[in-house]
Amino acid sequence: MSIESKETKPQNKMGFVPVKKIVWQMGLPMIVSMVLQALYNIVDTAFVINMKDVGSYANLALTYAFPVQIFMIAIGVGTGIGINALLSERIGKGDREGASRACYNGIFLGFIFFLVFLLFGLFGARPFIAMQANGITDSEEKELVVEMGNDYLFLCCVFSFGQMMYTVFERFLQACGRTVESMIGQISGALLNILLDYVLIYPALLGVAGAAIATVIGQFVSFFVDATFHFIKDKEVDNKIKYLKPDGKILGAIFRIGIPAMVMQALLSLMMLGVNLLLSFAPYDVLTLQGSFGIYYKIQQIPLFACFGMSNALISLTSFNAGIGDEKRVKEIKKYGLLDTVLVALILTILFEALADPIAKLFGFASGESSSGVVLATVYAVRIASLGYPFMAYSVAGQGVLQGLRRVFSPLLISFLRLVIFLFPFILLFSHLENATMLLWISFPIAEFLTALVTFFLIGGTFKKRKKANEVQHIKAA
Repeated sequence: MSIESKETKPQNKMGFVPVKKIVWQMGLPMIVSMVLQALYNIVDTAFVINMKDVGSYANLALTYAFPVQIFMIAIGVGTGIGINALLSERIGKGDREGASRACYNGIFLGFIFFLVFLLFGLFGARPFIAMQANGITDSEEKELVVEMGNDYLFLCCVFSFGQMMYTVFERFLQACGRTVESMIGQISGALLNILLDYVLIYPALLGVAGAAIATVIGQFVSFFVDATFHFIKDKEVDNKIKYLKPDGKILGAIFRIGIPAMVMQALLSLMMLGVNLLLSFAPYDVLTLQGSFGIYYKIQQIPLFACFGMSNALISLTSFNAGIGDEKRVKEIKKYGLLDTVLVALILTILFEALADPIAKLFGFASGESSSGVVLATVYAVRIASLGYPFMAYSVAGQGVLQGLRRVFSPLLISFLRLVIFLFPFILLFSHLENATMLLWISFPIAEFLTALVTFFLIGGTFKKRKKANEVQHIKAA
């Protein structure tokens, strides 16, 4: 018996390390990795908003550019999730050639998407920024914001090769269970970005362009580190150039999983663009509402991306164990994954409630009186909206489990509900009230709570169907 169990024991740790341990073992490094990804945009904003005299305009410029940055992340993450789930499944089944083709077709897709964003940076950046700046009535202020926004977005798009590729190689490492290595790649780029932000924005006097250059360099460093780890440590795949040839079946499998994930992530971009446009029609203090929303949403990336980190671990774990047919581990991954992600969110909620004031003031050191209203509105945002983080955590972790089971519609529905259907009506309502700078933020916990309820029933229904299908299979086998 013992010899047989050793021979049938899965080669990869995702199949045999106790679930309670492996969820944290894989989830924690991915949480750190994703939070560091969020810090790219937070650090940029913190530095540029404290630029003397023009800080508040620079903040608006980055706020208007942020939906495209989120969309770029969505494309990279969506592609990566498709690669991740497919690669984990092929490794679990022992299909070495299929895993290798999945890797190199992922590299091919990363390059294609880079070309798309290159073209957008060249021809679409300025019109996109100008579209959101219609709420600025002063023509000189509007032109200043558009100019700075174009400078920032142009550089981020034209040099997006690093971002596309580090996202792809990061997923190779995660799918092979090497989440610590992927975390090191993120840390390397993030720390360099923080250092270069200060140097390029202030001593070098490059302003928002310096922030973009720092971000791009940090992304390239993360790419180089992740790629190095992949070629040295990912022994589950063969690194041969012949696998770079596009394979219709592999690309189709990646897109079947990845496109819903792209759409889910892209809804973050749609949400931010939609809220910016809705706030431009608000009757009270439009610039304060837009400015505080831009700051808050970048702060909110910390808990959101922490939940995405755990969710990404759940995708790999669920997909791998479903691939080897271990239904008991799949159920345990669902149970502990949901609980642990909510626990992470609760901890962050407590921290944000306690530190709301100093966090907001990080974005108002040098901006003078003009930023005081934005800082106060950001304090309200952090304290009120953070109440929805545990519900957000449940929904995002649930998406990870469902994606790992190759569900397409349910994870997409969850994102659409929390970011559009349950959010926009409340944003529109509260932004037209006199105390909008405080009341606006109630929209977020309401939307998260309603979405968590729907997620609960979607997960329950999915596992009931799996149980029924397995029972039918056992009856046929008997």
